[in-house]
Amino acid sequence: MAEYNFPEKIKVPRFEEAAGFYTTPERSELMAKIRSENTRPEIMLRKALWAVGLRFRVHRRNLPGKPDISNQRLKLAIFVDGEFWHGYQWEEKKHKLRSNRDFWIPKIERNIQRDQEVNGQLRRLGFTVFRFWEREVKKELGACVKQVLDYVEATVRFR
Repeated sequence: MAEYNFPEKIKVPRFEEAAGFYTTPERSELMAKIRSENTRPEIMLRKALWAVGLRFRVHRRNLPGKPDISNQRLKLAIFVDGEFWHGYQWEEKKHKLRSNRDFWIPKIERNIQRDQEVNGQLRRLGFTVFRFWEREVKKELGACVKQVLDYVEATVRFR
């Protein structure tokens, strides 16, 4: 994930008609179906990690950012980020947004900012943070699992 420097916390406007943002009922219905937890790529990664013997907890509420996968003993936190919501190649893509730009640009930039804050909080707690894009998990699942296993093997070896 690219590093961005944000001078202060980004303010995201409310998405409502009073603020000048409009949506169709069809679009609203589609947006309501988008999951934040237990997405297909997240489940793919969990199954693959479980199959190689890594044990973990999911969506731990007592950790910053509620990592998708975490292991307290190994100090491991893993997130599977959606490309749109977390700003994959954001500098290129933000210029292509056509509707409700005044909402979506601050919204996604705040998500990027929050991801960096969460990474810092977890690192201060001694965690190693992995962030995988959904597309990485879908196309290169083995490489993602290998990255995590390399970390686990190095951690276990030095204890």
